[in-house]
Amino acid sequence: MTDGIRRAYADTAVGQVHYAEAGSGPVVVLLHQTPRSHDEFRELQPLLAKENRVLALDMPGFGQSARLPAPQTIELFAHGVLAFLDALELAEVAVLGHHTGGAVGVELAAANPDRVRALVLSSTPWTGPDYRADHADRTTVDEVGPSEDGRHLVEMWGIRRPYYPGDRPDLRDRFLHDALAHGVDPAEGHRACVRYRMEERIGLVTAPVLLIGGEADPFALPDVPKLDKHLVHAASRKVVTIPGGMVPLMEQCPAEVAAAVLPFLRG
Repeated sequence: MTDGIRRAYADTAVGQVHYAEAGSGPVVVLLHQTPRSHDEFRELQPLLAKENRVLALDMPGFGQSARLPAPQTIELFAHGVLAFLDALELAEVAVLGHHTGGAVGVELAAANPDRVRALVLSSTPWTGPDYRADHADRTTVDEVGPSEDGRHLVEMWGIRRPYYPGDRPDLRDRFLHDALAHGVDPAEGHRACVRYRMEERIGLVTAPVLLIGGEADPFALPDVPKLDKHLVHAASRKVVTIPGGMVPLMEQCPAEVAAAVLPFLRG
């Protein structure tokens, strides 16, 4: 534990959930994008842990946590996170979700308003009717079939190239590591987003919400106003845009994210 982070497994109703823990104080739960793991928060977690007890999960179905059968759903992911909270006897938490993790955060807060005291939605997709229609006849971003010569690995690397900083190939290395984890389907989490009827759930969120958008994330930034518009019962809403932020915002701009999140959590 030389990095100040303790890694452990929680025995839950959906199987073992792997997580990393740091800090003390109010509890903050971090939920990653598809097909990542708790590693996505490697740089951010210590910054948030200066004032909080921060738990970065491998959501069920990802990383080193229990596998989930297909078809996977946002509701199933949220149920797994709730089972984790129950296993650790965490009555109330703040939640930060990035991309797919944000959709899971919406469902968790909608279904369990008494358990989520604050919600940070980072680069979260608006999975309403227009989203489903747009993705009805398309394969997902990480849907690549295996090939005998390993060409699929180069294809997976290349698909993400336009959306990652050109001078940070290490970030795509980390993405590829998680995408190749045993039993993980890199595309299934994206399919879960397409299946999620967010327009029927987001109005049930009552917690204060911080919306974070990466300025250079073409998938998520246009959805920030849509989320803001539909959070009609949130106790409060605030929007922050991170200059130059791309799809790997948590790893790319951890200091900027922490500078937005910490004051929000204090409030």
